[in-house]
Parts: sequence; C-alpha cells; structure tokens
Amino acid sequence: MLRDRMELCHAPLKSNTSEPNLQHWSLENEAKCVIAQMPDVQLTCLDFWCKAGSSKERHGEEGLAHFLEHMVFKGSNTLKPGEFDLKVEALGGSSNAATGFDDVHFYVLVPSKEAIPALELLLELVLNPAIKEKEYFLEKEVVIEEIAQFKDQPEERIFQKLLENCWGKHQYGRPILGFKTSLNKMSSQQMKLFHKRNYTGENCCLSIAGNIPKGIEEFISNSRLSKLPKKSNNESSEGGRFILNFNRRRDIYHIKRLESARILMAWQMPGAKHQEILMGADIATSLLSEGRRSRLVQHLVEDLQIVESIEMDLTTLEQGSIVMLEACCAENKVALAEKQIKYILRESMSKLASSQEISRAQRLVSNGLCFGLEASSQVAGMAGAQALWNRKQNLLAPINFINSWTASRLQIEMFSKLQPELSCTLIAKPSEGSE
Repeated sequence: MLRDRMELCHAPLKSNTSEPNLQHWSLENEAKCVIAQMPDVQLTCLDFWCKAGSSKERHGEEGLAHFLEHMVFKGSNTLKPGEFDLKVEALGGSSNAATGFDDVHFYVLVPSKEAIPALELLLELVLNPAIKEKEYFLEKEVVIEEIAQFKDQPEERIFQKLLENCWGKHQYGRPILGFKTSLNKMSSQQMKLFHKRNYTGENCCLSIAGNIPKGIEEFISNSRLSKLPKKSNNESSEGGRFILNFNRRRDIYHIKRLESARILMAWQMPGAKHQEILMGADIATSLLSEGRRSRLVQHLVEDLQIVESIEMDLTTLEQGSIVMLEACCAENKVALAEKQIKYILRESMSKLASSQEISRAQRLVSNGLCFGLEASSQVAGMAGAQALWNRKQNLLAPINFINSWTASRLQIEMFSKLQPELSCTLIAKPSEGSE
C-alpha cells in the first residue's frame, strides 16, 4: 500500500535518474539474484524472498507459512536457537522477517563490510532450519497466542471478515496467522515437508542493496542457495488451491468493543503484473481519498462532518489485487455516510476530474514511489519482490504509466470499476451482546 505521501511542487513526472541500477542474474538451479549498488549508503541489506506465503498452504496447513517463519529463527543444523541473532548483532546488524499471502522474506541489515559473513548466516538459517521437536511445540504456543491476540482486536477482525467475504474459500480470504485448530493438528514433519516443497531454486530470490563488497557474486554462486534443487519433486505442490473469485455482496457485522462503526467497501483489481492498471487505481484512490482536498474527505469529513475519517488503499497481490475503502463514524450516522459515499462514487462517473485534481493525484503517487527508495532496505525489498515474480525492470519504471491516466481515461477505465454495486461491502457496528 502507498500511504502517507507528501505533496510537493508540480514538477514533470519522470523516473528519478538517481535510482540505483539493478544487476539481475540466475543460478543454475534458477534461483534469482539481484544487486542494487548504492555506494553512498552505510548499511547493506540482504533480503531473501521465497514464493512460500500463505497462498501456498494446502487444506489443513492453514498458518504453516507464518509458523515456519517463526521456526526459522529457532536455529539451523549448525546454529543453536538464538545464535543467529547474537552473531548478526555482533556484526553490528539487525534482522527481521514477514509473511504475506504470496511470499515470505527474511532480511538482514548490516554494515557493508560485514555483508558476506551476514549473508552466510542468513542462508544457513533460512535454507537449513532444524525444526526440532522441542522448539516446535514451544513456538506453537507463541503462534497460538498471536492468533488469540488477533481475535481480541475488533479492527483486525473486521478487516479479516471483509477479506473472507470478498474471496470466500480462497487462501486470500483466510488469515495469514491460520487457525488454532489447524496448528494443533500439524506436526514438525509437516513443516519440514512444506519447507522442502516450497524452498526450491525456482521459488527463491536473493536481493542485495547497499555498498556491496567485491566477491559477493562468487560467494553466492558457491553458497547454500546454489545447492537448492531446481524444483520440488512433489507433483502436487499446488494441491488444495482455490480459484480466485470475487464476491459482490453487502453484510452487517456486529462486534464487541468496537469504538466506532465502520463502513468497508472493496473492489477487485487485476494481479500485480498489470502495473499500468494498478497505477491507475492508485491515482484514482489518491484523487478520491488522500488529503483534505480529496473528494471523499472534503465531502464527508470537511463539509458534512459525518465521518471521523475515510481512506482508500490499494493492496497489490499476485493473483488479484484489491482496493479497499474504510470510513469510521458514529453508529447513527452509518446510513447517511454510506449514502454519501455512494453519491461521490457515482458522481465520479459524471464529473470529470479537474486538471488540478489529476496533477495532485499523479504527484502523490509519484512521490510515494520515489520516497520508497531512500534506504537500502527499501530498495532491496522492492527489487527482491519484483525479481521473485519475474518483473525485471527499473524500480521506478511504473512512473512511466502515470501521465497516461487522463481525466477521461480514469472515468472510463477506473471509476467505472469503483462503483457501489460492484463492491463487497461490510457494515461493522458495535455490539453489547453475543457476536
């Protein structure tokens, strides 16, 4: 998602000439590698990506991808639990990881001179996890507690309910954390098989950004990454997957301890490879909801003062992206707020955006992309995600699509898709009784 962009002066929209050049190559096992040389930065980011997000889980494996992320940090066959963190910290670095619907990544940020020893540690940890029985059962309780905490947050539950309504049984419609019932039925052996099935050469990408030391390419070519099998021998590695179908519906959801009522609306967009269309979606959501001068904020927050806040965001996913709107208001204002949201969305089909609106939205989107390349960790993350999914391009290449989105094109191709009758809508209201 592109959030919290700053609005600058209206300069011509073009790719930033200072963006780092990317060097792409693949190992013999089809593992992808990408390097972004940034000689002026002090820290180098090593970012390992794998197509092993929650959408790769089969029936009964719900939550396994995220659980495996936890277990990776419990050590490898040569690193004891906690030893990886101690060694990375001794190098002056830090580490973290994140699991998404489509992929998972593990990254280390270290002083540039320590990049090679840190990379050796990272690849050993991620590609050779021990997954010992004792640590497995201890960490399972930690993950189950995360699920309990998630269920205790009304806002998170509302968001998850919307995804469930949108995508139904598809993996995008279920929580990345999984379910307690599934986790309790899993075994450490299942986790090892999941790792073996998904962590293969063709599914992995190593992204490095920063002041990169000499010899790192040779090191990678002889590293544990190069020893991965090209692909899984399991012929049914994609088993248990559902076709992505978007559901248009409207529901009311009562939930305890919700401070304000919520109006949530979602619209389907194409997958991540359709960058020009998604750029249009980002411009449209900026025009409608970003900043006090945007149409929805101006009308519902500033003029009518019937909602506390309203925003729209684009979430980009590989199989199918989604635009989401969220408005917070008092429960007795829900009907009026929903009516006025629909009014603004329908008005977008008859009222062409002004040149000022278009220019402002384009600038916001452009700035969001440019500001995402200020640190080596941001560059490594963006380059790694793109290379993993075979989108080899300059990091700011999507900016080239911005000026093609004129007022009339937005109206015909984008606002026509963001109409109330095409949405999945969820009205969330506070409840004092049972849910």
